Amino acid sequence: MVVLSKPVIEHYSLVKISKSQTLSPSGTPIIDLSKQDCKYQLVKACQEFGFFKVINHGIPNEFISKLETEAIKFFSLPLSEKEKAGPASPFGYGNKNIGQNGDVGWVEYLLLTANPGLHYDKFAAFFGVSPENFLYAVNSYISAIKEMGSEILELLADGLNIQPRNVFSKLVMNEQSDSVFRVNHYPPCPQLGDLTGKNLIGFGEHTDPQIISILRSNNTSGLQISLKDGSWLSVPPDQNSFFVIVGDSLQVLTNGRFKSVRHRVLANGFQSRISMIYFGGPPLSERIAPLPSLMKGEEDSLYKEFTWFEYKRSACKTRLEDNRLGLFEKIAAT
Repeated sequence: MVVLSKPVIEHYSLVKISKSQTLSPSGTPIIDLSKQDCKYQLVKACQEFGFFKVINHGIPNEFISKLETEAIKFFSLPLSEKEKAGPASPFGYGNKNIGQNGDVGWVEYLLLTANPGLHYDKFAAFFGVSPENFLYAVNSYISAIKEMGSEILELLADGLNIQPRNVFSKLVMNEQSDSVFRVNHYPPCPQLGDLTGKNLIGFGEHTDPQIISILRSNNTSGLQISLKDGSWLSVPPDQNSFFVIVGDSLQVLTNGRFKSVRHRVLANGFQSRISMIYFGGPPLSERIAPLPSLMKGEEDSLYKEFTWFEYKRSACKTRLEDNRLGLFEKIAAT
Protein backbone atom coordinates (compact mmCIF):
# COMPACT_ATOMS: atom_id res chain seq x y z
CA MET A 1 0.00 0.00 0.00
CA VAL A 2 1.64 3.21 -1.17
CA VAL A 3 0.40 6.22 0.75
CA LEU A 4 2.94 8.99 0.89
CA SER A 5 4.06 10.12 -2.56
CA LYS A 6 7.83 10.66 -2.70
CA PRO A 7 8.13 11.42 1.04
CA VAL A 8 11.25 13.05 2.41
CA ILE A 9 12.07 11.02 5.49
CA GLU A 10 14.36 13.72 6.89
CA HIS A 11 11.20 15.68 7.67
CA TYR A 12 10.16 13.01 10.17
CA SER A 13 11.40 12.21 13.66
CA LEU A 14 14.26 9.74 14.01
CA VAL A 15 15.54 7.79 17.01
CA LYS A 16 18.83 5.99 17.50
CA ILE A 17 18.79 2.21 17.59
CA SER A 18 20.11 0.72 20.83
CA LYS A 19 20.06 -2.60 22.64
CA SER A 20 17.43 -1.25 25.01
CA GLN A 21 14.98 -1.26 22.13
CA THR A 22 15.26 -5.00 21.58
CA LEU A 23 14.55 -6.29 25.07
CA SER A 24 13.16 -9.77 25.57
CA PRO A 25 9.34 -9.81 25.43
CA SER A 26 9.15 -12.44 28.19
CA GLY A 27 8.29 -9.82 30.79
CA THR A 28 5.19 -8.54 29.01
CA PRO A 29 2.14 -9.49 31.15
CA ILE A 30 -0.22 -11.92 29.43
CA ILE A 31 -3.68 -12.14 31.01
CA ASP A 32 -6.05 -15.02 30.33
CA LEU A 33 -9.51 -13.51 30.76
CA SER A 34 -11.04 -16.99 31.10
CA LYS A 35 -9.22 -17.57 34.42
CA GLN A 36 -11.16 -16.76 37.58
CA ASP A 37 -8.17 -15.26 39.38
CA CYS A 38 -7.10 -12.99 36.52
CA LYS A 39 -8.25 -9.90 38.44
CA TYR A 40 -5.12 -10.03 40.58
CA GLN A 41 -2.87 -10.39 37.54
CA LEU A 42 -4.64 -7.44 35.94
CA VAL A 43 -4.02 -5.23 38.97
CA LYS A 44 -0.35 -6.24 39.12
CA ALA A 45 0.11 -5.51 35.41
CA CYS A 46 -1.47 -2.05 35.78
CA GLN A 47 0.75 -1.27 38.75
CA GLU A 48 4.03 -2.50 37.28
CA PHE A 49 3.66 -1.91 33.54
CA GLY A 50 0.47 0.02 32.78
CA PHE A 51 0.22 -2.40 29.87
CA PHE A 52 -0.73 -6.03 29.23
CA LYS A 53 -1.91 -8.48 26.59
CA VAL A 54 -5.21 -10.33 26.91
CA ILE A 55 -5.95 -13.77 25.51
CA ASN A 56 -9.16 -15.82 25.49
CA HIS A 57 -10.96 -12.51 25.14
CA GLY A 58 -14.06 -13.81 23.36
CA ILE A 59 -14.03 -11.27 20.51
CA PRO A 60 -15.18 -13.08 17.34
CA ASN A 61 -12.45 -13.32 14.70
CA GLU A 62 -15.11 -12.36 12.16
CA PHE A 63 -15.41 -8.87 13.65
CA ILE A 64 -11.64 -8.39 13.56
CA SER A 65 -11.06 -9.63 10.01
CA LYS A 66 -14.01 -7.73 8.53
CA LEU A 67 -12.87 -4.42 9.95
CA GLU A 68 -9.28 -4.95 8.87
CA THR A 69 -10.48 -5.80 5.35
CA GLU A 70 -12.52 -2.59 5.16
CA ALA A 71 -9.63 -0.54 6.52
CA ILE A 72 -7.24 -1.94 3.92
CA LYS A 73 -9.74 -1.04 1.19
CA PHE A 74 -9.77 2.54 2.37
CA PHE A 75 -6.05 3.00 2.88
CA SER A 76 -5.36 1.44 -0.54
CA LEU A 77 -7.19 4.30 -2.26
CA PRO A 78 -5.20 7.13 -3.90
CA LEU A 79 -4.25 9.84 -1.42
CA SER A 80 -6.38 12.39 -3.25
CA GLU A 81 -9.45 10.23 -2.65
CA LYS A 82 -8.72 9.60 1.02
CA GLU A 83 -8.21 13.30 1.67
CA LYS A 84 -11.85 13.86 0.72
CA ALA A 85 -12.70 12.22 4.05
CA GLY A 86 -10.57 14.78 5.91
CA PRO A 87 -9.24 16.76 7.48
CA ALA A 88 -9.60 15.22 10.93
CA SER A 89 -11.27 18.07 12.80
CA PRO A 90 -11.53 16.22 15.06
CA PHE A 91 -13.02 13.25 13.20
CA GLY A 92 -11.98 12.21 9.73
CA TYR A 93 -8.91 11.26 7.74
CA GLY A 94 -5.46 12.48 8.71
CA ASN A 95 -2.05 12.01 7.16
CA LYS A 96 1.36 12.64 8.75
CA ASN A 97 0.20 15.45 11.05
CA ILE A 98 -0.72 14.32 14.56
CA GLY A 99 -2.66 16.86 16.59
CA GLN A 100 -2.40 20.61 16.26
CA ASN A 101 1.04 21.30 17.72
CA GLY A 102 3.56 20.24 15.11
CA ASP A 103 3.89 16.51 15.76
CA VAL A 104 4.32 14.41 12.62
CA GLY A 105 4.61 10.67 12.07
CA TRP A 106 4.94 8.08 9.35
CA VAL A 107 1.23 7.34 9.63
CA GLU A 108 -2.20 7.95 8.18
CA TYR A 109 -5.40 7.36 10.08
CA LEU A 110 -9.15 7.53 10.44
CA LEU A 111 -10.43 9.00 13.70
CA LEU A 112 -14.06 8.23 14.55
CA THR A 113 -16.36 8.72 17.49
CA ALA A 114 -17.17 5.47 19.28
CA ASN A 115 -20.74 6.36 20.22
CA PRO A 116 -23.34 3.76 19.19
CA GLY A 117 -25.56 3.93 16.14
CA LEU A 118 -23.22 6.03 14.01
CA HIS A 119 -23.56 6.30 10.26
CA TYR A 120 -20.23 7.88 9.36
CA ASP A 121 -21.74 9.58 6.31
CA LYS A 122 -18.51 11.51 5.76
CA PHE A 123 -16.66 8.29 4.99
CA ALA A 124 -19.26 5.92 3.63
CA ALA A 125 -18.72 6.87 -0.02
CA PHE A 126 -15.12 5.67 0.15
CA PHE A 127 -15.89 2.09 1.07
CA GLY A 128 -17.09 0.68 -2.24
CA VAL A 129 -20.59 0.20 -3.53
CA SER A 130 -21.73 -1.15 -0.16
CA PRO A 131 -20.74 1.38 2.53
CA GLU A 132 -22.98 -0.52 4.93
CA ASN A 133 -20.22 -3.16 5.06
CA PHE A 134 -17.92 -0.61 6.62
CA LEU A 135 -20.58 0.65 9.01
CA TYR A 136 -21.40 -2.87 10.12
CA ALA A 137 -17.74 -3.76 10.60
CA VAL A 138 -16.99 -0.66 12.68
CA ASN A 139 -20.09 -0.82 14.85
CA SER A 140 -19.77 -4.59 15.48
CA TYR A 141 -16.13 -4.26 16.43
CA ILE A 142 -16.61 -1.25 18.72
CA SER A 143 -19.58 -2.87 20.48
CA ALA A 144 -17.57 -6.03 21.22
CA ILE A 145 -14.49 -4.09 22.35
CA LYS A 146 -16.51 -1.89 24.70
CA GLU A 147 -17.97 -4.98 26.37
CA MET A 148 -14.51 -6.47 26.82
CA GLY A 149 -13.16 -3.16 28.13
CA SER A 150 -16.02 -2.95 30.62
CA GLU A 151 -15.28 -6.47 31.82
CA ILE A 152 -11.60 -5.64 32.31
CA LEU A 153 -12.41 -2.47 34.24
CA GLU A 154 -14.81 -4.36 36.51
CA LEU A 155 -12.22 -7.05 37.13
CA LEU A 156 -9.77 -4.29 38.09
CA ALA A 157 -12.30 -2.94 40.60
CA ASP A 158 -12.68 -6.45 42.00
CA GLY A 159 -8.91 -6.81 42.25
CA LEU A 160 -8.68 -3.51 44.14
CA ASN A 161 -11.57 -4.61 46.37
CA ILE A 162 -13.62 -1.48 45.72
CA GLN A 163 -17.37 -1.07 45.28
CA PRO A 164 -19.42 -0.69 43.25
CA ARG A 165 -17.56 -2.93 40.79
CA ASN A 166 -18.72 -0.72 37.88
CA VAL A 167 -17.01 2.36 39.36
CA PHE A 168 -14.67 2.47 36.34
CA SER A 169 -16.75 0.73 33.67
CA LYS A 170 -19.79 2.98 34.07
CA LEU A 171 -17.69 5.90 32.82
CA VAL A 172 -16.96 4.31 29.44
CA MET A 173 -20.36 2.59 29.09
CA ASN A 174 -22.28 5.80 29.74
CA GLU A 175 -24.30 6.95 26.71
CA GLN A 176 -22.50 10.29 26.95
CA SER A 177 -19.07 8.66 27.04
CA ASP A 178 -16.49 10.63 25.08
CA SER A 179 -14.83 7.54 23.63
CA VAL A 180 -13.12 7.53 20.25
CA PHE A 181 -11.92 4.92 17.79
CA ARG A 182 -8.85 5.21 15.63
CA VAL A 183 -7.58 3.11 12.74
CA ASN A 184 -3.90 3.71 11.94
CA HIS A 185 -2.00 2.69 8.83
CA TYR A 186 1.80 2.77 8.93
CA PRO A 187 2.97 2.31 5.33
CA PRO A 188 6.20 0.48 4.55
CA CYS A 189 9.30 2.65 4.34
CA PRO A 190 11.98 1.06 2.13
CA GLN A 191 14.19 4.14 2.63
CA LEU A 192 14.85 2.95 6.20
CA GLY A 193 17.79 1.03 4.77
CA ASP A 194 19.54 4.36 4.25
CA LEU A 195 19.21 5.35 7.92
CA THR A 196 22.22 3.61 9.43
CA GLY A 197 21.74 3.20 13.17
CA LYS A 198 18.40 5.01 13.25
CA ASN A 199 14.68 4.26 13.21
CA LEU A 200 11.85 6.34 11.79
CA ILE A 201 9.04 7.31 14.18
CA GLY A 202 5.60 6.21 13.04
CA PHE A 203 3.82 7.67 16.08
CA GLY A 204 5.80 9.55 18.72
CA GLU A 205 6.04 8.65 22.40
CA HIS A 206 3.06 9.64 24.50
CA THR A 207 0.58 8.52 27.13
CA ASP A 208 -3.12 8.18 26.39
CA PRO A 209 -5.27 10.71 28.27
CA GLN A 210 -8.39 8.51 28.49
CA ILE A 211 -9.22 5.80 31.03
CA ILE A 212 -8.25 2.74 29.00
CA SER A 213 -7.04 1.98 25.48
CA ILE A 214 -7.53 -1.36 23.73
CA LEU A 215 -5.29 -1.98 20.76
CA ARG A 216 -5.14 -4.66 18.12
CA SER A 217 -2.77 -4.74 15.13
CA ASN A 218 -1.92 -6.99 12.23
CA ASN A 219 1.13 -9.23 12.33
CA THR A 220 3.67 -6.40 11.86
CA SER A 221 6.02 -5.14 14.56
CA GLY A 222 6.48 -1.52 15.62
CA LEU A 223 4.84 -0.99 19.02
CA GLN A 224 7.15 -0.18 21.95
CA ILE A 225 6.44 0.65 25.58
CA SER A 226 8.67 2.54 27.99
CA LEU A 227 9.88 0.72 31.09
CA LYS A 228 10.53 2.27 34.51
CA ASP A 229 14.23 2.64 33.77
CA GLY A 230 13.51 4.64 30.62
CA SER A 231 14.41 1.85 28.18
CA TRP A 232 12.05 0.73 25.44
CA LEU A 233 10.49 -2.72 25.17
CA SER A 234 9.55 -3.90 21.69
CA VAL A 235 6.17 -5.66 21.81
CA PRO A 236 5.94 -8.67 19.47
CA PRO A 237 2.85 -8.42 17.25
CA ASP A 238 -0.03 -10.80 17.89
CA GLN A 239 -2.98 -10.37 15.57
CA ASN A 240 -5.14 -12.77 17.62
CA SER A 241 -4.80 -10.92 20.93
CA PHE A 242 -5.44 -7.44 22.28
CA PHE A 243 -3.13 -5.06 24.12
CA VAL A 244 -4.53 -2.89 26.90
CA ILE A 245 -2.97 0.41 27.94
CA VAL A 246 -3.67 2.33 31.16
CA GLY A 247 -4.59 5.94 30.46
CA ASP A 248 -3.88 9.11 32.42
CA SER A 249 -7.43 9.29 33.78
CA LEU A 250 -7.22 5.80 35.29
CA GLN A 251 -3.91 6.75 36.90
CA VAL A 252 -5.66 9.69 38.57
CA LEU A 253 -8.71 7.65 39.60
CA THR A 254 -6.41 5.19 41.38
CA ASN A 255 -4.28 7.99 42.88
CA GLY A 256 -1.21 6.77 41.07
CA ARG A 257 -1.54 3.08 41.91
CA PHE A 258 -1.96 2.33 38.21
CA LYS A 259 0.52 3.91 35.81
CA SER A 260 -0.26 5.28 32.36
CA VAL A 261 2.52 3.95 30.18
CA ARG A 262 4.45 5.89 27.57
CA HIS A 263 4.44 4.14 24.21
CA ARG A 264 5.34 4.77 20.58
CA VAL A 265 5.39 3.11 17.15
CA LEU A 266 8.44 2.71 14.92
CA ALA A 267 8.08 2.48 11.15
CA ASN A 268 8.68 -0.82 9.38
CA GLY A 269 10.83 -1.06 6.29
CA PHE A 270 8.85 -3.49 4.18
CA GLN A 271 5.48 -4.25 5.75
CA SER A 272 2.37 -2.18 6.31
CA ARG A 273 1.05 -2.05 9.85
CA ILE A 274 -2.66 -1.66 10.55
CA SER A 275 -3.72 -0.95 14.12
CA MET A 276 -7.17 -0.37 15.59
CA ILE A 277 -7.46 1.40 18.94
CA TYR A 278 -10.49 2.01 21.12
CA PHE A 279 -9.96 4.85 23.59
CA GLY A 280 -12.46 4.55 26.43
CA GLY A 281 -13.17 8.02 27.79
CA PRO A 282 -15.68 9.37 30.33
CA PRO A 283 -18.43 11.93 29.64
CA LEU A 284 -17.09 15.43 29.09
CA SER A 285 -18.66 16.69 32.33
CA GLU A 286 -17.30 13.84 34.46
CA ARG A 287 -15.13 14.98 37.35
CA ILE A 288 -11.88 13.03 37.60
CA ALA A 289 -10.26 12.63 41.02
CA PRO A 290 -8.87 9.76 43.13
CA LEU A 291 -11.62 7.47 44.37
CA PRO A 292 -12.32 7.97 48.10
CA SER A 293 -12.52 4.19 48.54
CA LEU A 294 -8.86 3.94 47.56
CA MET A 295 -7.64 6.68 49.89
CA LYS A 296 -6.21 4.92 52.92
CA GLY A 297 -5.89 6.63 56.28
CA GLU A 298 -4.51 10.12 55.81
CA GLU A 299 -3.43 9.51 52.24
CA ASP A 300 -3.53 12.72 50.22
CA SER A 301 -4.68 13.09 46.65
CA LEU A 302 -1.76 13.42 44.26
CA TYR A 303 -3.88 15.32 41.73
CA LYS A 304 -6.14 18.32 41.47
CA GLU A 305 -9.70 17.46 40.56
CA PHE A 306 -10.67 18.23 36.95
CA THR A 307 -13.38 17.45 34.45
CA TRP A 308 -12.62 15.28 31.46
CA PHE A 309 -13.38 18.27 29.24
CA GLU A 310 -10.75 20.34 31.06
CA TYR A 311 -8.13 17.63 30.77
CA LYS A 312 -8.92 16.88 27.13
CA ARG A 313 -8.70 20.57 26.26
CA SER A 314 -5.37 20.85 28.08
CA ALA A 315 -3.99 17.73 26.38
CA CYS A 316 -4.88 19.10 22.95
CA LYS A 317 -2.58 22.07 23.60
CA THR A 318 0.47 19.89 24.29
CA ARG A 319 3.00 18.00 22.20
CA LEU A 320 2.84 14.22 22.20
CA GLU A 321 5.84 13.72 24.47
CA ASP A 322 4.76 16.31 27.07
CA ASN A 323 3.81 15.22 30.58
CA ARG A 324 0.12 16.05 30.36
CA LEU A 325 -0.62 15.17 33.96
CA GLY A 326 2.09 17.48 35.22
CA LEU A 327 -0.24 20.47 35.15
CA PHE A 328 -2.71 18.65 37.40
CA GLU A 329 -0.33 17.21 39.96
CA LYS A 330 -0.46 18.65 43.47
CA ILE A 331 2.83 20.16 44.63
CA ALA A 332 3.63 19.44 48.25
CA ALA A 333 3.92 22.54 50.41
CA THR A 334 7.46 23.38 51.50
